Amino acid sequence: MKSLNYKRLAWLLFFAYFFILMLQITLRYIPFDREVSFLQIKQTEVSEIKAYLPIFYTHVYSAIFVLLAGFTQFNSKILVNYPRVHKTLGYLYVGFVLLLASPSGIFIGWFANGGLIAKTSFIILGILWFLFTLKAILLILKRDIPEHKKFMYRSFALATSAITLRLWKVILVYLFHPAPMDVYQIIAWLGWIPNLLIAEWLIKRKPIQ
Repeated sequence: MKSLNYKRLAWLLFFAYFFILMLQITLRYIPFDREVSFLQIKQTEVSEIKAYLPIFYTHVYSAIFVLLAGFTQFNSKILVNYPRVHKTLGYLYVGFVLLLASPSGIFIGWFANGGLIAKTSFIILGILWFLFTLKAILLILKRDIPEHKKFMYRSFALATSAITLRLWKVILVYLFHPAPMDVYQIIAWLGWIPNLLIAEWLIKRKPIQ
């Protein structure tokens, strides 16, 4: 009997918990409602910008599929035993990011709460996410697997900002009780920069083959 990999189990439980949390958040927006959850404080954009609501829903709905498809890309068992599944889900991840999640994220980032500080962060996040994902798919088409893996690490690190952003928000509000706009400005950057630093650490920790 194989020994239990506690690190892998801990990561799986961590991801499962926050994936379920994200799923619950997504379900709040089904069916379409202009005045539910986050949209309650975005009524100016909803009323004055016709494209805002459909693009917002595009971002919300695509994000859940991005997280699920992206998570499977780092499962060695799927890669070795089910390479077609790995490939299919990989293309699904890339398609959702490049065509839906990233462009819609850049758009709604332009209207983010927290002023220019928060807007700048979300737009940079969306652009980097797009570029890292595009680079990953171009590299695998060239059969450069090690470099492809590195950029997938970076891409998925940014994808998980949907989770870590909310985690940091809970921590900051619980510990420090900052003003709402201060929270948006802080988590806008804190939601993705540590993720990217962790990805770089993982890349440099041991050679990727």
